[in-house]
Amino acid sequence: MTQAGAILELTDVLYKKEEGIATVTINRPNVLNALRAQTYIDLIAAFRDAVEDDEVGVMILTGAGDRAFSSGGDVKGQAVRKPGYGRKYLYRLMEIYGLLRNSGKPTIAAVNGYSIGAGHELHLICDITIAAEDAVFGQVGPRVGSVPIWGATQILPRLVGEKRAREIIFLCRQYSAKEAYEMGLVNKVVPRDQLMGEVNAWAKEILDKSPQSLRIAKTSLNFASDLLYSSYTHGIEMLALMYGNPENMEGVTAFLEKRKPNYRKFRKSDVEVKS
Repeated sequence: MTQAGAILELTDVLYKKEEGIATVTINRPNVLNALRAQTYIDLIAAFRDAVEDDEVGVMILTGAGDRAFSSGGDVKGQAVRKPGYGRKYLYRLMEIYGLLRNSGKPTIAAVNGYSIGAGHELHLICDITIAAEDAVFGQVGPRVGSVPIWGATQILPRLVGEKRAREIIFLCRQYSAKEAYEMGLVNKVVPRDQLMGEVNAWAKEILDKSPQSLRIAKTSLNFASDLLYSSYTHGIEMLALMYGNPENMEGVTAFLEKRKPNYRKFRKSDVEVKS
């Protein structure tokens, strides 16, 4: 097995490989592991290495610190995003999606705190999610002038049902680990101090199974949701065109100013209808 530290220079991510398990840790605890452009670049590098290493059988994704798996996309970055750059940014997300979904290797999300927005979509993309008892789940797209097209609109309904998925996305509420487990969003909930031990136990159990059988099983399990791939590419194009417009910026500005956004002003007709 190759040594990650010798070949990868990462700033936002910690990466280690040991006994067939690759562990990727988002390492921005001071901002609740918010995801910026560099984070995505580092995640791509780490996951690509794990995918290409034949000795790696399971990939684990978690967050550094004791407060968050990932609080989602860095809204400060969204503040300067325009359609051209936004499109490139979003396609980086799809590269991560492809590495996690199409590797043929099982992936486990170890959710150790907030799993919000794009951070929530990251756990959705993983095959299995194990959460600490104090973990918190939710989407924020419409609250910050964005749309969760990186898995939430596609995978979430398959896990929790159409009605509950629409509730989660439209209302942007947050849910406890217990609530997430009850709705089928996570596989198991454990005390915080047992999280990584439990995750590694699951990973080692997977390593005792046939790798070719796991690869075929994962590919087959992905079949129905893979048919939704065009919704990702279409979503990227539509979302990119939103970047920088007044409604999008109201959500971004309100978040940065720590105030409630005023979206009601955008529900006024700009066309005068004469009878």
